[in-house]
Amino acid sequence: MADRILIVEDENKIAGVLVDYLKQSGFDTHHLTRGDEVEDWLEHHPVDLVLLDLMLPGKSGLDICKALRTGSPGGRAPAIIMVTARVEEIDRLLGLELGADDYICKPFSPREVVARVKAVLRRGTHAVAAADELPHGLKLDDAAWRATIDGHDLGLTAVEYQLLKVLSARPGRIFSREQLMDSMYQDERIVSDRTVDSHIKKLRRKIQEHLPEQELIHSVYGLGYKYEA
Repeated sequence: MADRILIVEDENKIAGVLVDYLKQSGFDTHHLTRGDEVEDWLEHHPVDLVLLDLMLPGKSGLDICKALRTGSPGGRAPAIIMVTARVEEIDRLLGLELGADDYICKPFSPREVVARVKAVLRRGTHAVAAADELPHGLKLDDAAWRATIDGHDLGLTAVEYQLLKVLSARPGRIFSREQLMDSMYQDERIVSDRTVDSHIKKLRRKIQEHLPEQELIHSVYGLGYKYEA
């Protein structure tokens, strides 16, 4: 069965190009133009991925992203790729913190969009199903991109999960901010050190809610971060 893609884009010309390219690549697509139509439509039409424009009539892409991650219609959480002409770092950071899996900035190549869609979907379907268990009851489940402590979901975003996975895979190794940025953003986008620090801060807070006496992610002055249980 073909992967199902929902395109939420109010510019019909752009949406038409995306529909054509995605269909040529074997995807089943549907197009909506208004943000306030998305959640109701998804209640009855589950999809594998949403290509979600940031600026939409009716409801913004960020609000939709937050709503889908808080409680997905039909109980299923689709992957989300935000599409935007606003390239300010705050929008990228906010979007990823709300649970977006990736960003694409306008103007873009339709082939790049198809490649990003395939990469995000592949990340889910080809991940191992078994969860890696770490000290203190921490488990990383690559199939669901979910981290739990003693069965309690930490509620990590895609970027936070990726950071935790990279750090915990090599306990004691110091990762520079540049190395961590490379693991977070593999498309060579430009982000600042503060972006990494912000994600680390939020990741630590979510872990410490369940392990208040443990500090798993340590700052190494002048160098970066390391994971040590």
